[in-house]
Parts: sequence; structure tokens; C-alpha cells
Amino acid sequence: MISYKVNNIEHKVTFCKSGNLGPISNSLDKIKSDKNILLIYDDKINPKILKNIFYELKLSGCKIFSLKSTGSKTNKNERFLFDILNFLIKNKFTKKSVVISFGGGVIGDVAALASSLYLRGTIYFSIPSTMTAIVDSSIGGKTGINYKGIINSLGTYYHPKNVFILEEILSSVPEREYIAGIAEIIKCGLIDDKRILSFLKKNKDKIILRNYNFVSKICEMTLKSKIKFFSDDVYEKNSRLALNFGHTFAHAIEMAIENKLKKDIIRHGEAVALGILCEIYYANKKKTKLFDLAKELFSIFNLPTELKLKKLKLDKIKLVDEIYKSIFLDKKKIGQYPRYISLKKQGKPIINEIKDFDHINDTILEVLFN
Repeated sequence: MISYKVNNIEHKVTFCKSGNLGPISNSLDKIKSDKNILLIYDDKINPKILKNIFYELKLSGCKIFSLKSTGSKTNKNERFLFDILNFLIKNKFTKKSVVISFGGGVIGDVAALASSLYLRGTIYFSIPSTMTAIVDSSIGGKTGINYKGIINSLGTYYHPKNVFILEEILSSVPEREYIAGIAEIIKCGLIDDKRILSFLKKNKDKIILRNYNFVSKICEMTLKSKIKFFSDDVYEKNSRLALNFGHTFAHAIEMAIENKLKKDIIRHGEAVALGILCEIYYANKKKTKLFDLAKELFSIFNLPTELKLKKLKLDKIKLVDEIYKSIFLDKKKIGQYPRYISLKKQGKPIINEIKDFDHINDTILEVLFN
């Protein structure tokens, strides 16, 4: 279990081994709720796991409501948000009611935003169901929806009281989703704890085969790394911004592809892998040893290191132009220039601005299409 404090309030992350969901009902017993629970879950979750969760929630003696949704990025919008809020209003939930998200980053972000807005805050728990959500979005308190074509343009900071990471989920996540989440693990190893990178390289086969002892260990190392960055900087004024390493270019890549194809075709973690390579190259104006290390790790875990235009069926020049324009929509921008995380040495991330506009296109062409 991981325990940490934000604004002197304790939050917990609990790893639940297969067949042991007791920590969930035990946690519900300990909080002062009104015994009403809304479980918002992804329709792709294994029915057997979902059934076990419902059974465990009922053991807490609470009244269980449920709302099924689809965890696609196209669903991270105001319609889904107000579906949740209208459900809470209709069923007369109170500030002492519990909202539990059981899904990936989309469902987690929107459910958490609804929890923060409804009556200015309800009790919120999270059960992440994708690897990216497990090692990244489940903690830190970021909530949000995509609005007017801009990723996470509306949101708040609202931390889950408890996060439960299930062995059944780690073993059942679809292969592509599982691998995509490893990009966020590599990110933390690059900006902070080099032991993460060593552990990944040394135990790559066991991690790929999802040996729970090794996977839970690397997840724990990654979450502890992330906590170091946000626990004293919840609102991203300084150190927490380092966790956005790779994301300025990653979000631009995601937005550009989705704007052109009008569908969810690239996973967030896959875009992060590409974004990390772009930001290392942009910061150093060349391919350095750090660039090669990151590329090697992404290759080991079958993460993308370039964009395949034939597969995307997109025009190269038009896509480069769309990525370029999308960089200037990044939410971290506070002045004339977009901000990004410059990394020239492992463990030494620096918040910087993208001022060399010509070098943006050079980076996109050299990294994504070379």
C-alpha cells in the first residue's frame, strides 16, 4: 500500500491480489458516507471482474447504483460529464455519497470532474482499468474533459480518497493498452528515478509476461516517483510540470491525428512515447545518448518510435502542419510561447518554452517520419 498526503489529507493506493477485494469494502466501512454509491464503469471490463466488484460493494452494506459508459477519448466530453451529474441529481446523492470510477483515463477523469463539481465535492474512489490509468492518471487529482477540440481544456484538481489496483485487471488489460501504459513508466524513469529504467531493462520479459510481483513493483516505483512531483505542487506551479514531459508534443500528435481522421486511433501512451522522443530531440537539437536510450526502451516494449503514414493513410505535409498548429493549443502555455519539458540529462527536467518555431517542424520531420 502507498499512503501520501495532499494538503494534510491522507490518500491511499492499495494493491489487491487476485481474489482479494476486501480492501474495497473495508475502506467503505471506514468512511462516513450516506451509504449511496455510484459505480461508473467501462463497458469493456471483464464481466466476471465486474460481478466480483458489485458483490464486494454490496458487502459494505451500501446501496449500489451503476452507470455504464465507453472509455473512448471521443467520450471525454461535456455530454458524458452531464450524464453523470444528472444521474447524481436524479437519485438525490449528497456530499456524503460515494462515486467510484472503474475504467481508464477517460472515465476516471470525467467521473472525478463530476465528483468535484457535484455539490462542490463528493467522496471519490478510483479503480483504474488500463495500464496508463494505473501508473499515471489514477493519482495526482487531475480531472477534465476535452472541449472545443482542446485536450483537457476544462478541469479541476480533485484527489481520490482511495485507489485500488487489482491483479485481475493487470492480467486482463488488452495487450495494446498494457504496453501503452509502459510509456508513462519510462517517462518517470527518464525525469526522476533511473532505477525504474534499470528495473525495466533487467526484468523486461517478466513485465511483458505480466508477472504480478514484477509488474506491481514497477507500478509502485512509478507511482512513488509521481507523488514526489505533485504532493507539494498540486496546482502545477513548478515541479509538477515535469510530469508533462513528452506531453506537449504528445497531445499535439493526438489532436492532429484525431482532427484529420475524426476517430480515436492512437493510444495516449503511444503518443507520449513519440512526444518524449520529440522533446528530447527539440531540447538537444540532435539525437543524443538519452534519445537513443529512450528509443531503445520504447522498442523493447513495442511502443512506437515513428508515425507510419501508410497505416494512418494521411498526407505527410498536412499532418506535420496539423501537429505544428496543435502545439500552440497546449494548456501549459501561459504567454506567447508553448511550454515543454527540456531534458538534456537523465533526472534533470527543466521547464522551458518552445521559442524556435522553425525547429518544431525539423523535430517533427526528423523524429516522427525518419
